[in-house]
Amino acid sequence: MNVKGLVHVNINCSDFDRSVEFYERLGFQKVFEVPAKNTKEVAAAVGMPPYTVKGALLMLLNSETPFMIDLLEWQDPSDNNPPYPHLYHLGIARIALATDDLDSDVAFLKSQGVEFISEPATVKLKGQPETRFVCFKDPDGTVLELVE
Repeated sequence: MNVKGLVHVNINCSDFDRSVEFYERLGFQKVFEVPAKNTKEVAAAVGMPPYTVKGALLMLLNSETPFMIDLLEWQDPSDNNPPYPHLYHLGIARIALATDDLDSDVAFLKSQGVEFISEPATVKLKGQPETRFVCFKDPDGTVLELVE
């Protein structure tokens, strides 16, 4: 294997413009607009018929390591069912983002009406520094996590 790193994480949304505003508040910036239509070959590569999508690649600014999300609103075909009812399902459950001021970020997101799963929690592992984290949801219910 010759894997060298992470390229992006795909997040599907029901309202692209609303979700872009949300992710921009987290520190992401649009760097590339996704074509609304693509070739049959590209559609087949993601297991779909020809499609219409509204989307962009967003990069996390000021990140210590490059991190991008591929934010997509599928227009045809589309499915607006919620992502998942809980975090113990198979597959990717959440995306964790690093912060150096958890309390400030939580206060900001709460002032924006963001839904939190709980208050911040502290993890204590033997021989490791304490870690604090909190989980919250994007506008469509995708679970994100802040870790300090």
